[in-house]
Amino acid sequence: MESTFYLIGIGFVFGLAAWLLFLWAVKSGQFDDAEAPKYRMLDDDDEPPHKTTPKS
Repeated sequence: MESTFYLIGIGFVFGLAAWLLFLWAVKSGQFDDAEAPKYRMLDDDDEPPHKTTPKS
């Protein structure tokens, strides 16, 4: 019976820690724009790649 109270307390501490980490991630901007990264690879590059010629 005593171990049940310990497990409830440990679960509460872990849940509170997860909630605080989630709030920190939201405040630091981790979830600001979730759509842009998947479209970034479709953007065209303005500059063509530079060709290097071997010097003889």
